[in-house]
Amino acid sequence: MILWHNPRCSKSREALALLEANGVTPELRRYLEEPPSLAELRAAQVALGVPVIDMMRVKEAAFAQRGLRGADDATLLQAMAEEPKLIERPVLFAKGRAVIGRPPEKVLDLLG
Repeated sequence: MILWHNPRCSKSREALALLEANGVTPELRRYLEEPPSLAELRAAQVALGVPVIDMMRVKEAAFAQRGLRGADDATLLQAMAEEPKLIERPVLFAKGRAVIGRPPEKVLDLLG
């Protein structure tokens, strides 16, 4: 399991704690320090099975500054690749599937 993690985010820390409490120690990827590529973001969207906009922090100032409201998927993915703080967090990947840990308990869905 791989967790796209931001240690400064309380939801990300909560998700990690839940996983560890359930005996899982995921590989941590600090996505702000090691941003995912455009190809990785496309793969994440497929694994998540959600619209690209649902992968984004739409209340982040950079979202408005970039004028992303109503943008197409390619533009949104490119924006996340360029500014990873736009990626909703945390994201847990396991066995070709993924889930956004909002709320943090959602990460437990991949443990079964």
